[in-house]
Amino acid sequence: MKIKLSAKLALTGLALSLAAFPATRGFSHGDTAPQAVDTEGLDPLGEEWLTENPYRIPEGEEADEKKTEQHEAAVRVGTVGYSQNCARCHGLEGVSGGMAPDLRYLDADAYGDEWYLDRIRNGVTQNGGVKMPPFEDILNQEAAWAIRTYLETRPQD
Repeated sequence: MKIKLSAKLALTGLALSLAAFPATRGFSHGDTAPQAVDTEGLDPLGEEWLTENPYRIPEGEEADEKKTEQHEAAVRVGTVGYSQNCARCHGLEGVSGGMAPDLRYLDADAYGDEWYLDRIRNGVTQNGGVKMPPFEDILNQEAAWAIRTYLETRPQD
């Protein structure tokens, strides 16, 4: 009798634990809905989407004070924007764990910008499933390019 009661209690406890697991697991990474990004400090880029990263300072190029200031602001804004919207799939600080592409390896040129922009604006679907939601209605282009700028500062090692 005692064994049956203990087994019953153990099974009940296990069932309750398993029922609670998905609920607690779902909150462990916070809000997973895409979020707008505060772009204070960045000059407006206009309504028309640019085709290349306006905050990039090409390697070996001397930047004027304004360009340097905007680049630094973009890195700050992009760090927050990446953490809020991208890290859960693409990895903390841009280091992918294999679930989604490691964005640090995108070419810092027009081709890389085109690839990035297409995906950030339109999202990605595969076999009828959404792999990445479109962010065009959530992120303005200042936020999108700031995230790209942040990623370009991340080391590839």
